[in-house]
Amino acid sequence: MRRDASLSPAERDRVEMVLLSTAGWSPPKIASHLGYCSATVRTVLVNFPTTGPDGLRRQRPGPPKDLARREQVTAALDRLLGQDRTWTAAQLAEALATEGIELSPRQTRKYLKWMGARWRRTVTTLKHKQDPARVDQAERTLATLKKTRAASLA
Repeated sequence: MRRDASLSPAERDRVEMVLLSTAGWSPPKIASHLGYCSATVRTVLVNFPTTGPDGLRRQRPGPPKDLARREQVTAALDRLLGQDRTWTAAQLAEALATEGIELSPRQTRKYLKWMGARWRRTVTTLKHKQDPARVDQAERTLATLKKTRAASLA
C-alpha cells in the first residue's frame, strides 16, 4: 500500500503510521515525525486492527448515495421534460410532488444540473397585453410616417 498511486498523501501517512508503529515507534514520536497530532496517530492505530487496510483510506463524509432515488427522480424529470411546454424549477417541483417525490425548487435545479439539462430564458414580449385595434392603428400611422419621410428625402 505504501506505493499505491491511488492513495492520497494523507492516506500514505496513515500507512506510514501503522508501519512505524510495527517498527516499535511510539505514537508521540510518529506524530512528531509525520507532523500530526499524537491523538490522530493513536486513533489510526486503535482503529487499524478492526478496519484493516481499508480503514486507512479516506471515507466519503455523510450517508451513502441513494442511487435508487436518484434514478426515480431523473426518470420522472425526463418524463416531464419530454412534454412540449416550458418549465420552471418550482413548477417541476410541484409536478414531482404529484408523483410522490418531494423536492424543493433548489434541489430540482441540482438534479437538472446532474442530468445535464440546459435552460434558456423565455422570450419576453407584451403581445398578450396588446389591443389588436390599437396595434393596427399604430402600424398604419407608422407606415404613413415612413412614406412622408421617404418622400421628403427624395
